[in-house]
Amino acid sequence: MTTESLKAQADLLRDLHTGELLVLPNVWDATSASIVATAGFPAVATASNAIAGMLGYPDGEGAPWSEMFAAAGRVARSVTVPVTVDAEAGYGMEPRELVDRLLEIGVVGCNLEDTDHRAGGLVDAGKQAAWLASVREAADEAGVPLVVNARVDTFLPPNGVPEGQRIAETVRRGRLYRDAGADCVYPIGVRARADLAELVAGLECPVNGNASDELTLDVLRELGVARVSYGPTFYRSAMAGFENAVKSLLTGSAS
Repeated sequence: MTTESLKAQADLLRDLHTGELLVLPNVWDATSASIVATAGFPAVATASNAIAGMLGYPDGEGAPWSEMFAAAGRVARSVTVPVTVDAEAGYGMEPRELVDRLLEIGVVGCNLEDTDHRAGGLVDAGKQAAWLASVREAADEAGVPLVVNARVDTFLPPNGVPEGQRIAETVRRGRLYRDAGADCVYPIGVRARADLAELVAGLECPVNGNASDELTLDVLRELGVARVSYGPTFYRSAMAGFENAVKSLLTGSAS
């Protein structure tokens, strides 16, 4: 794709965060991406957990970046809508290398999380904000306004943020990332309506939510969430269906 076409797709993806709730049923390969795009969704998002699983690796940067990006590139080539990828914590790349490699495979957005998968725990928020600012600068220099979804991992149990401090710490981190140039903030793992409402009000920028029994699409719209993603939910559902179908061959219950 040309720089001009990538820029147009990035602009479109960014605009999709300011209107109706952007629903992203995350994909893991070209076939699942085509299904989502053909169904009428205006953008496609990958799930690192699902792609890593498909490739035979654990999530959390357990897979080589080259294999993850090759899979994401096949997703991007299979659809005409904008594609945003879960780039985990950036695989240790310098900002310009990360941006260049994302644009090379034809994607115009990325999730970037603040977990340090090598040392464990959360990255220092100031350091993460500075890194995100450098990613934004690199994207501007490349001529494509990459849409950055800054994931805040304070609600994930391994990161050790006490429950009573999670809202305040998420807002603090999210505002730093927003001010560094992130287009959207993603407080992953929030399950309670009251918590998400407080975060949307406190972050004062587009927020990525996760759907759950309590946080239905209607509730997310009511709360003012900009986008909703599903991570590996549909991948796991597809694999569960395949497992059940295969087992039925052994039990003789398949028609």
